Amino acid sequence: MTARPLPARPRTAAIGVRAFGAMVLAMVLASCSLLDGGNDRNQEAATAKADPSIVAAAPEGLGQFYSQEVVWEPCENEFQCAKVTVPMDYDNPGGETIQIAALRASSTGKKNGSLLVNPGGPGASGYDFVKDAAGTHFSQAVREAYDVVGFDPRGVKRSAPVTCLTDAERDAARAKTYNLETDAGLATALADNKAIAGQCAEQTGAVLAHIDTESSAKDLDILRAVVNDAKLNYLGYSYGTFLGSTYASLFPENVGRMVLDGALDPSISNEELTRGQARAFEKALRAYVASCQGQDGCPLSGDVDSGVQQIRDLIAAVQQTPRTAKDGRVVNATMFVSGLITPLYNDQSWPALTQALEAAMTGDVSLMLRLADLGADRSSNGTYTSNSTFAFNAINCLDYPMESGTAAMRAEQQRLMQDSPTFGYFFAYGGTNCVDWPYENVRTPAPVEYDGESPIVVIGTTGDPATPVEWASSLRKQLGNAALMTWEGEGHTAYGRSNSCIEDAVDAYLVSGRVPADNTVC
Repeated sequence: MTARPLPARPRTAAIGVRAFGAMVLAMVLASCSLLDGGNDRNQEAATAKADPSIVAAAPEGLGQFYSQEVVWEPCENEFQCAKVTVPMDYDNPGGETIQIAALRASSTGKKNGSLLVNPGGPGASGYDFVKDAAGTHFSQAVREAYDVVGFDPRGVKRSAPVTCLTDAERDAARAKTYNLETDAGLATALADNKAIAGQCAEQTGAVLAHIDTESSAKDLDILRAVVNDAKLNYLGYSYGTFLGSTYASLFPENVGRMVLDGALDPSISNEELTRGQARAFEKALRAYVASCQGQDGCPLSGDVDSGVQQIRDLIAAVQQTPRTAKDGRVVNATMFVSGLITPLYNDQSWPALTQALEAAMTGDVSLMLRLADLGADRSSNGTYTSNSTFAFNAINCLDYPMESGTAAMRAEQQRLMQDSPTFGYFFAYGGTNCVDWPYENVRTPAPVEYDGESPIVVIGTTGDPATPVEWASSLRKQLGNAALMTWEGEGHTAYGRSNSCIEDAVDAYLVSGRVPADNTVC
């Protein structure tokens, strides 16, 4: 095999790729068309005083955080923003603190409460999601019933962010290649990763040890309290379902109306997760090829097997000889595959993939690089708009023990290549990301336990490449008091991009509490 950069398991962010348009040159991350005229409450600062009954129910030692008065200031033209103080280390609540950045779009009608939203990742910004999509993603009924609140979890963007490399250093790291099949190549890669981990520790500080999902779930309960909701109303996509199910296990009595869309199975290992994604992306690629070949102008000839092989041949050619894009940057195979994977998250962006493949087959990889940059949150001017890559790795290193022995990683590569002939090679060696991380993992994967009275809605999508549909069924069984909905569609997650069957059922649940029938298929 030829040399390659270090792998990265695909992020499970739902929103970053969902809003791609069909034309690649006009792509943006999400619509900035917001509420018509806004709401007057967004234009004035508001101080949220704590409800005494909510404060009285605070966990021991955390009363000062649950009772804090939060000032919501006008921001981002039509919204209100606030910083919420939480303990850096929940085992030492009297020690250092950090702040969680939150943004809310006030309800447009008679408010029932707040709906807290997490778009995925780990590492995606809920603040940005609500800012960019509050006026387009949610129905009028939901917007009337709720203040929609997005937040950046600890470690993400505005909330004690994981900081590691400059933008130029990030470009350089993405461009590096290693021959991981050789001991020397693996040693070089591990040394580089160790150096980056050291930079993360130095620049981020002590909070780097405390950005695990359980800590974020405890932050979520403080957020619930400071918006004065006795129960948490929550919409979590992808990784956000893991955050939500973790919350449900910690605070079952505080669960209100909770929707977990694009479910992550908390019981599986990192290696099982990677293997499931490899299979699902292979399945998604075949679905894309079949769709492409049914349309005029598709550059992939023959049947589906032939079309997939043409893509594999193209990847192999870039592996053998990296290509240069129009901006002068060299595109290696992993960058090329990242560009290929990004539009598989949303079938509405498949035409952009067709355009990029057509150009690549004639030698121009510029559009594929643009897709890869969009997936990495890199702007065309060379700046990165988020720290999602660093947060993703840092959170996963705390949440999952990982196989990092050489023999184990090479055996995993063989399994992945069997499961996913197109992508498996590029999903392997994930253990290299955490072997020299400065902090040990704090969690062992296990089934979630939930004994709350409020039923939870779990959603899976049959063609989801990032969170395979079977994970939704598994999560629903673990939660017990839950209802499973399945969308027969392509792409990552369902609510907000599927059909009226899903949309109407979720809206009715959020607004009126009507629980959809278990095992509903849309």
